[in-house]
Amino acid sequence: MREGLVPAILGTAVATTGAALLKKNPAVGYGILGFGLAHLVLGAIDLIEHR
Repeated sequence: MREGLVPAILGTAVATTGAALLKKNPAVGYGILGFGLAHLVLGAIDLIEHR
């Protein structure tokens, strides 16, 4: 399995969860969304770096 794939997939799932929570509780939703986007970016950097 390629390095960075797991964080990228995890980041996508967490960012989607955060986006879904924005209407119920915006503060928590934005926090979770940011956490997921950070994982997504770091996973993408690993995928590009370790081709």
